[in-house]
Amino acid sequence: MDNNKGLAELTIKAIVLGVLLSVVLASANAYLGLFAGMTVSASIPAAVMSMGILRLFKKSNILENNIVQTAASAGESLVAGVIFTLPALIIMGFWEDFSFIWVTIIAGFGGILGVLFTIPLRRSLIVEADLKFPEGIATAEVLETGQKGHGIKHLVQTACAGGIFKLGADFLGLWGAKFEVARRIGGSVAYLSSSLSPALFSVGFIVGLNIAILIFLGGAANWFIAIPAYLGFVDWPVHADGTAMNAAKAANAIWETKTRYLGVGAMVVGGLWAVIQMRNTLVTGIMSGLKAYRSDGGKTQEMDRQEKDMPMKIVLMMIMCSIVPLFLVYQVFVDDVSVSLPMALVMIGCGFVFSAVAGYMAGLVGSSSNPISGVTIATVLISSLLLLLLMGKSAEKGPPAAVIIGAVVACAAAIAGDNMQDLKAGRIVGATPWKQQVMQMVGVVSSALVIAPVLILLQNAYGFAGQPDLPAGVEGLAAPQANVMASVAKGVFEGGLPWNFLFAGMVIAVGIILCDLYLAKLKSDFRMPVLAVAIGFYLPLYLSVPILLGGIVSKAVKTWHRKRKSTKEQVGISARNGLLMASGLITGEALMGIFLAIPIVMLKGKKDLPFVDYLWSPVTGTVLLLGIAFWVYKVATAKAAK
Repeated sequence: MDNNKGLAELTIKAIVLGVLLSVVLASANAYLGLFAGMTVSASIPAAVMSMGILRLFKKSNILENNIVQTAASAGESLVAGVIFTLPALIIMGFWEDFSFIWVTIIAGFGGILGVLFTIPLRRSLIVEADLKFPEGIATAEVLETGQKGHGIKHLVQTACAGGIFKLGADFLGLWGAKFEVARRIGGSVAYLSSSLSPALFSVGFIVGLNIAILIFLGGAANWFIAIPAYLGFVDWPVHADGTAMNAAKAANAIWETKTRYLGVGAMVVGGLWAVIQMRNTLVTGIMSGLKAYRSDGGKTQEMDRQEKDMPMKIVLMMIMCSIVPLFLVYQVFVDDVSVSLPMALVMIGCGFVFSAVAGYMAGLVGSSSNPISGVTIATVLISSLLLLLLMGKSAEKGPPAAVIIGAVVACAAAIAGDNMQDLKAGRIVGATPWKQQVMQMVGVVSSALVIAPVLILLQNAYGFAGQPDLPAGVEGLAAPQANVMASVAKGVFEGGLPWNFLFAGMVIAVGIILCDLYLAKLKSDFRMPVLAVAIGFYLPLYLSVPILLGGIVSKAVKTWHRKRKSTKEQVGISARNGLLMASGLITGEALMGIFLAIPIVMLKGKKDLPFVDYLWSPVTGTVLLLGIAFWVYKVATAKAAK
């Protein structure tokens, strides 16, 4: 039953507010991403801010709030695709500064392609596939709770807890944001680390134990086996001045330059396998879309409002039209028609494949933990190899051309994952898909117009690590992903890429696929989607540990109810309360992360206050996170009142 039929969605106030929040969230996350290497998912913060602002009007509803967060979250997602790639052109010395026109074109067209590519994927990934889309579900819970008031206590309490936790850890320095233990053992290393993030714990709680285990297994195989084994056969890593690295830095250096590419290789194979698995539903989705929207005497076939996507004819037309401006972009930078046209077509192909992969991974682990940089590395690698064949090894413009292709695909993939989360939330609350898709494009365009000025400001204020003209003694913003993109692009043309690890990752992915097919044949409840393991290989270990903890608590809650033979009503209320608490923790941490961008910029990266350094302790943070986990468990297992 369509309970929200007749409610206004695309209202003037919702569009204006969506544009404003998109610009604000894009600007805030640009600095955080370049400084820390990751952005804060904006769907839930945007939903919370939207509810607060729209309450000032006499009439507002849940669908308006959903439309606002749909547009606003596009800003954060688009900026991730830009900052992970385009600063590499500055680092390589190809650009001296950012061009407003070119940055806007690359970001805008890349983001719009991300929206267009996900339209035929919506039914396959959201309706038919058994994917959790944790932040999409959490966003829907926030919207429904704000509308109905049910369970608002749990949402508010945990939102405050998540925000206070991030404030104390990342800004005040009252306790550690993560712990890290490493010891050198002969020529090898023993290493363990964990983020102390309530939001990551909540992601694990929402996705469940199966996926959480797979992500952790990928990380454990890398950090407990691959890195120690590699260090046992090579010389110990040293700093630029020749001094030996400590155990933690050595392990991280090997992961960053070598074993991380196991995950990249696995993602390439896993991504192709995901597309192969979805081939029937993709074709069916496109064909049914064309059939549903086929004009017949000026009349369009009637269909359920909640199943209406943008007309497939328009989608295909916009995709084809986008080839022209992208061709012109490559022609300007490469100045060779025989290279520009194939690269534009390669970009379209890679954009669709990796948008599908990004949407699938967002369904597994959410947008915040979605390794878009891994997808982009794969794109830059493939593009560099093709350019090497077309242009030759001595081509000076080969590496920057590959990065530009990677930038468009990164923007498309980032928006694709975000768009899927928004469409999942919209499906739960009863939104109209085509209206969300339009607002996603509005958010893309509005944020694309401000990204270049923000990048210019940050370059002039701080510069980027690895930038050739950086003044002596100035470190600049770390821009870790951009430095990796520059290294990969130059590595193909100049040598130095760890090909053995890339190929090993591909072999591992094939083995995991075969295991998953065998489990499917046995009809096992435990499955092994290859991308979940690939994510674990690619991400630093500290991100996968709290996700595993969340999965364990989720399983413990289900086991508690099964042993006590709880009624369906009790299980339902318990599940809602647990989900609300997880959503609240994500909301609080995300909101605080965005708010802290302002003082962090003012303090120019000096985010810990020195007068509380003596209280810094990962033990304190660990105890607090375990306390939060126990709190979620107790509320989720509390007997529901009749």
